[in-house]
This record gives sequence, C-alpha cells and structure tokens, in this order.
Amino acid sequence: MRNHLVSVTVLIALTAVSFFVFPGHTYLQSDTQIYVPILERLWDPSVFRHEIIARQPHVSFTMYDETAIWLRKATGLGFREVLALQQGIARFCGLAGVYLIALALRLRSLEALAVAAACGLGATILGPSVLTFEYEPVPRGTAVGLTLLAIGLVAQQRHLLAGCAAGLAFLYQVPAVYPYWLAYFLLALIPSEPEQMRRRIRGLLPMAVAVVLLFVLSQWQQGVSEGQEFFSRVDAAQEAVMRTRASYNWVSLWPPRYYWHYAILWAVSLLALWRLRTRLPADFRMMAAAMPAIGMLSMPVSWLLLEQVKWFFITQFQPLRSLLYVAAFAVILSAAAGVAAARERKWLECPAWFLPVFTLPAQTRTIDYLFDWGAPAQRQAALVAISLAIACALAFWLAARFRWAQILPLATVMAAYWAIPALAKVRNYPQLHHAELDELAWWARNNTAKDAVFLFPDAGRDLHPGIFRAQSLRTVYVDWKGGGQINFIREFLTQWQPRWRQLMEPAFVPERLERYHSFGIDYIVVSRDHAVRDATPAYANRRYVAYRTPNHSNQE
Repeated sequence: MRNHLVSVTVLIALTAVSFFVFPGHTYLQSDTQIYVPILERLWDPSVFRHEIIARQPHVSFTMYDETAIWLRKATGLGFREVLALQQGIARFCGLAGVYLIALALRLRSLEALAVAAACGLGATILGPSVLTFEYEPVPRGTAVGLTLLAIGLVAQQRHLLAGCAAGLAFLYQVPAVYPYWLAYFLLALIPSEPEQMRRRIRGLLPMAVAVVLLFVLSQWQQGVSEGQEFFSRVDAAQEAVMRTRASYNWVSLWPPRYYWHYAILWAVSLLALWRLRTRLPADFRMMAAAMPAIGMLSMPVSWLLLEQVKWFFITQFQPLRSLLYVAAFAVILSAAAGVAAARERKWLECPAWFLPVFTLPAQTRTIDYLFDWGAPAQRQAALVAISLAIACALAFWLAARFRWAQILPLATVMAAYWAIPALAKVRNYPQLHHAELDELAWWARNNTAKDAVFLFPDAGRDLHPGIFRAQSLRTVYVDWKGGGQINFIREFLTQWQPRWRQLMEPAFVPERLERYHSFGIDYIVVSRDHAVRDATPAYANRRYVAYRTPNHSNQE
C-alpha cells in the first residue's frame, strides 16, 4: 500500500512538472481559440450572436462541452480553470498508463516511474500537427491520456477497466482512440483460453455503452449543431482552400522527410518490442504491435480516401492523428528496453535505447539530424539528447552498485524537463499573450455592445484575433485560425472564404475606414504602426489602436 501511495505521489509530481515546466501548457494559443467561444455561447446564448465559429459548433459528437459546462456550474469557476483541471487529470492518466505498462514489463517501481517520466517529455507529431501530450486543454488531449491509461490496464489484464477508460476517451474524441479499439477488436478475435476470452469480451462492453451515450449526447446538443454528411465529397473549390488552410490533412503535401521520420520511429518501436519479447504480456504485445501499424497505415488510407476518393468525412475524422501512437510507443518501448539493458548490465546498449527517448522532445524533426547536421540548432539538440542518454546509463550503473543511488535514474530523467528547454533551446510554443492584448480585450468586453463586431485587418495569419475573441466575448469578423472550421462544416467555406479574400488578403488601407461598416463591422483594430491619421481612436494602448467604423450613409 505504501509503495502504491509513493508511486501515485510521484506521478502527481510528474504531472505538475510536465504541466508547469516542460512540455508545458497553453490557453487560447491554438484550438482553444475555437472551443472557448463555442463553450461561451453554449453557456450564454446572448454572446457571439454574429460569430460564425460559435453559431455552428462542432462539439455534438463529444462530451467535452457537456463536461466543461457541468464543471463550471458545479465549481463556479471559469472555463479556463475547468478546462485546465480536465487537462491535468488527462496528463496524470496518461502517465499512470505508461507506468502500468512498464510494471507489466517486469520493471521495478522506480524504473517504471522513470519510463513514465521519459514519456511525459512529450513529442510533436509532424504532419497532422498533434502532440502526445497536448499543450492545450482540448478533447484530443483528454482522449489520448485516457487511451494510454487503457493500454496500461490491458497490460495489467484489467480489461473491463481498460474498456471503461477507452470508452470515456471515445466520448471525448473518436479519432484519438480509434487505433486502440481497432487493435482491441483484433485482440478479441485471437483464440485463447475461455477465461481470457471472457476478459476480452468484458473489455468490449464499455464500447457499446459509449456508442449509445455518444448518440444520446449528440441529440441533446444545445444550440445549432453541425450536420454530418458522411458520404459527401470535397469539391474543387473546397480542396483548393483546404490544401492551403489545412494542409496537415493532405499527406501528399508533406515533405518526404516526414515519411522517413515515421519509418524510423516505427522501426525503433519494432526493435524495442523484439528486445522486450521475453517480458511482454501477450495482450499488450498485440496492442503494441497493432497500434503503431494502424498509425503507419493511416497515411496511405488517408491519401486514398481524401485525395483520391475526395471523401469529406476524412477532413473531420483526420485518421492521420493516429501517427501519435507511432511516436508514443517508440518512446515507451525504447525507454523500457533501455531499463532492461541496464538490468542485464549491458551498459553500451542502454544509452542507445535512451537516445530516441530524448531525441523526440529535444528535436521534433528527428530525421533532420541526418539532413541538417551542419545546422547549429541540430548539433546542439543532438548533443543534449546524447548527453542525457549517457547520463541515464551512468545513473543506472550507479544504481546497480549502490543502494543510495536507486533514485538516480528517475532523477536523471526528471532533470531532462529542465535541461531540454535550457540547453537545447526548445520552445514548444510562441509567447502570444501580452498585457496590451489583455487590456484591449478588457476594454472591448466592458465598453462595447455584446453584438459588436471587430476586425483586425492588418493581422494576416497572426493568432492574436482569436485570443481577443475569447477574452472579450466579442465577434471577430474573420481571422486565419477560424478558417480551420472548413474541415468540419461544409457550409463554413462559403462564409469564411469570401470574408478572408475581401478584407484580409488585400493590404490594409488606413484611409478607407468607412468600407468596413458596410460589412457589419463596428470596430477595426490595427497595430500602432498602422494608426489612421486624422481619425479619433475609440481606444489605444502601446500596441493597438481601435477605431469605430464610420457609417458613410449617416455621414451623408
């Protein structure tokens, strides 16, 4: 009991370090710029009445919105706090799942915690632009954390609990968990002794419950929900915009290096599986082999169904996201193989296994080591990864000889949470928030009408308008981030694209403020460099100037 309590305490500490130190967490820097306005309108229908993002929410087939709204009612906190709470719980679940996997591989508790800590460093998934541990509190992050927990429970032969965790993940986001369920269905088909077959069947039962619940939740969705056109096709106009705005879905647009990147990671996971073959529980072996394979198959499948068949549903489902399990298993199995090598006193093999573990968080484009070795950033990242791998081997060597050194391997991996950002100069996300933007949003929220419409005409592809939208609870007429909704709602293209082409693609002309009023825009916000001469600002600070758009007809 004491050992379990210590392990849970360390996992909580790992969750806190990964949340506040590295890889960190963000809010309103990526997809939450879309989700938060949707949640705010579901919470209060009087806001965002003219916001095309919030009026067409794409949250019907997830319990993300229902959970956030329920938590807000129950706690009295804002969406930022309740979403962060879910994010923290999901990270803990993911780390706990990796810990359970490592225990199932017959590692000691401290060794299993070191493997969990190594996985907690995170990895960026090139191409589909997702993460093993999401920085933002989005449905995908919660679903992935629960899926890792489910895999760990399968490794521990707790099939019913695994099914419950994976069923809950299914309710948060289907695309993030479909590789688990495909692999588990294959596992259930493998003949085995009667008791083992019964366990596997019990693991399937929560999936049936989750499907029913998801259908019920979709029917109870508040407001206007998106219609699912499962068999519609992407037309030429949609494809042209999607290839520019959402190129991550189009595998033919990826640099060839990405294919080599995933081929290397898959090879690493297969080699690690072979290295651990005598330690692998049978059911986990199946999951560990099948899920990365499903991730690799997602590339040709996506190419066929989206780029050849033009199936619109693929832009919503985005099967390429399953590539994250190629990276996740490469890290988990490599770390476990490194520990196993240390247990067997194979001190030259040990750092070789830990090299991929530290390479991914230190340099997201692993294959770039081979192509861009001359670049200083690549050399620095490589040296950090190599140094950490050697340090881990040394820590295990000391732990094998001295009782006082048992904690050193875990401490060494934990040190990477500070060493990678400090020495490899890794910055996982830009610093978008600043005081002037907060002040602008506060002014708009407290001094303009709820139905006021804003535009940032000189922002281009900048992400600041999305932050303003969520913080001010005011409509932004069009912005680049919002255009990503073309993946989910077919009609969104006919609304977003004309707005973008008319008002954002042309260069901003300061002298023509009156033209914006004809589009229903009440205020424009520009940088100080583009301040309009002879016009009186409605608000200004050191970075931004906001102008009320003149009504030309009233002036006449």
